[in-house]
Amino acid sequence: MKCVKKLLLVAVFTAVAGAAFLYSGVYPVGADVEHQRWVYWLLETLRERSIARASQDIEVPALDAPELLLAGGPDYNEMCASCHLKPGKDNSDLSIGLYPAPPNLSLGSDQGQSGDDAQSAAARQFWIIKHGIKASGMPAWGPTHDDQRIWAMVAFLQKLPDLTPVQYQILTARSESDDHGH
Repeated sequence: MKCVKKLLLVAVFTAVAGAAFLYSGVYPVGADVEHQRWVYWLLETLRERSIARASQDIEVPALDAPELLLAGGPDYNEMCASCHLKPGKDNSDLSIGLYPAPPNLSLGSDQGQSGDDAQSAAARQFWIIKHGIKASGMPAWGPTHDDQRIWAMVAFLQKLPDLTPVQYQILTARSESDDHGH
């Protein structure tokens, strides 16, 4: 019985201390101040495990059709490149100001976690584009874009690291008849 009381006392103390910390406002939340190492690890681990679980059953279609690449390029350029960059760019005003910094997708830095195969990486990218990531600046494009359009962006992401700046410019040009409501 003494053990139960001690555990209850520790739980109450922890809850009160946690609430005091939460309401104190002492933890810096500005995007120009890095998280403490343990907070960053906690958030990164939570994000990666959540995405892995949520994307594990996504069926990845064939992504090698040229029309997918051509459809996904302009969307990436208009919706993603200002944060995730394009070939030949190391940063942008947005990428510098965001914390955590968005991955430079033109370098292939977000193809999935180490050990992921191409299918898992594509499913992961699809889920992230469709659902976004809370408190990161990554919007959920699912409410305004159908799955086919999102898969086209994923297809483009698969080729992006291999593109030169000139190839990127050609593949991301949007014709006037292909404005998708922009």
